[in-house]
Amino acid sequence: MQKVSFDLTSEFVELNQLLKLVGLCDSGGAGKVMVDSGVVKVDGKKELRKTAKIRADQVVSVGDIRITVVAPV
Repeated sequence: MQKVSFDLTSEFVELNQLLKLVGLCDSGGAGKVMVDSGVVKVDGKKELRKTAKIRADQVVSVGDIRITVVAPV
């Protein structure tokens, strides 16, 4: 399993943008397609809201990639 850490710079990041920012897709639109396909999980539950607000300490999983969102310091 590949683990990725994402440093949050604001209160939240939209799910489709997070997927783009960590390099899992080329654009926010491609991120929306990924979410729509049902392969994205947030905290272990399938997430179908493309612009779900992802906050610090949440974990986003796509296949064997696990993204941990870290609070701003």
